[in-house]
Amino acid sequence: MTEPTHAEPTHALAQLVAAAFKAERGASRKLAARAGISEEQALRATLEQRAGARGLAALLDERAALLAAETARLAERDTKRALARSARSDRHAGPPAPWRAWFDGSAHPNPGRCGIGALLTGPDGEHIEIARPAGYGNSSEAEYQALIAVLEVAVAHGARGLTVHGDSRVVIDDVNGPELAGARSLRDYRARARALLGRIDGACVRWLPRHKNQAADALSQRAVAAFGLAGMA
Repeated sequence: MTEPTHAEPTHALAQLVAAAFKAERGASRKLAARAGISEEQALRATLEQRAGARGLAALLDERAALLAAETARLAERDTKRALARSARSDRHAGPPAPWRAWFDGSAHPNPGRCGIGALLTGPDGEHIEIARPAGYGNSSEAEYQALIAVLEVAVAHGARGLTVHGDSRVVIDDVNGPELAGARSLRDYRARARALLGRIDGACVRWLPRHKNQAADALSQRAVAAFGLAGMA
């Protein structure tokens, strides 16, 4: 049977080291150097002093329970992180799904007759156009109605990884902004749009210049013209 050497800490010393806090280990090293005693003796004396009347055994049990709880907490944290990484990997696995959409709304005059236009394209050649009258209101309300309309179609088609483009700073900033910063007059539209976005994995809404949104603009203008013709019928 091999006798423990100075390079091999005893089980008792390992238990004391595991139970001691950093400051206690530092104080023990100083005590060992000052008193000319072993590390184990110094650490035991330090912990016995800390334990007081309740005794060293009670202190060691208490510290062991704390260590076990901390170990369990760290293990739970690592498990959650691993699951999150796995979920992100699963979400991005498989072939890309480049769903894209453009929306626009018009009011003539402003406020006045509203028309909405939108275009949705998908990875398998989907090409869906929306052009319809949208009652009376202002341009921001028309823009929001166009956004909601194209999101409803995207949800119906199971779109994922969707990027929606629009040229209305008011609507883009409103739907992407913090809750308290939203325009009160657009609150209901915002709630509906956000609810739909929450149903589409990886959806986002981005601004683009008006000259790059010509297809959706043309559809909205067509809807306004149809509104006028309907009114004359």
